[in-house]
Amino acid sequence: MKYIHVKGARQDLPAIIQGCMRLPSLDVAAARRLVCNAVDLGVVFFDHATCYGKNGEAETRFGEAFVGSGIKREDVFIQSKCGIYPQRQVFDWSRGAILTAVDEILTRLKTDYLDSLLLHRPDLLFEPDEVAGAVEELFTAGKIRNFGVSNLSPTQCRLLSRSLNCPIVFNQLQLSLTESQLLDHALFVNNRTSEYSIDRDCGLLDYCRLNNITVQAWSPLQYGFFEGTFIDNPKYPGLNAALEEVGKKYGLSKGATAIAWILRHPAQFQVILGTMNPERLADLCQATEIEMERDDWYKLYLSTGKILP
Repeated sequence: MKYIHVKGARQDLPAIIQGCMRLPSLDVAAARRLVCNAVDLGVVFFDHATCYGKNGEAETRFGEAFVGSGIKREDVFIQSKCGIYPQRQVFDWSRGAILTAVDEILTRLKTDYLDSLLLHRPDLLFEPDEVAGAVEELFTAGKIRNFGVSNLSPTQCRLLSRSLNCPIVFNQLQLSLTESQLLDHALFVNNRTSEYSIDRDCGLLDYCRLNNITVQAWSPLQYGFFEGTFIDNPKYPGLNAALEEVGKKYGLSKGATAIAWILRHPAQFQVILGTMNPERLADLCQATEIEMERDDWYKLYLSTGKILP
């Protein structure tokens, strides 16, 4: 397993994160096998959110599974996100909502602290000072050890950071071969000939790199917004042909090759894998064992239909 240095965190962390959104689909025994398998592979980082499953069901299942796993709490890195309330149809970063959410998260996960808390997508009504006060309370109480955000723009990060007494360590953002808007604009600055010249992210990747914020890539094998995987999808014949060709060179599956493409970037991304299949996770983790050559990286990038200016 490849580990990366995360500035602001207390330890180096694996490049692969086990996403737990689909954990409610497993019973406790299967969830325990999933957790143990991940740890055996070196994937000791687990990502949750309060909205994963009804009433935090994913966190509850993980807590039940972890108790009997024999794994020491200090040997894993547990992260959760709060702020999205599907039943209320609101995003809520108010002080009370954050503090209550963390207490409920800790109860469901059966732990005394989170290694990392992320605020999940921007609450359009958030008050930076109020958020910072809640975060400081959580640090002081020992309930969280790192802090981050999900899907925030550079300006939103700056606005929040102005009030915080802690660094923003993580920003969780969508990134895959087909959803590479985080990267695309840099090629077409000041260019009117392509839609790729549209700056959709306001320099977000560069902002994160300049401010030592580790980007966690979600949906790394998906196209669109949860529309499905591009692996072996007839909508993407050129991409799949390139994945097969490049994958054979490195001894990787198409999926692992797509993950290796993300990990090759010098920004030192972490990649969240949501598979609930232990064998699939083991296959995808092989992506951490190679460093893709520059020509192969560009071959995959261009196979999605993008162009170089």
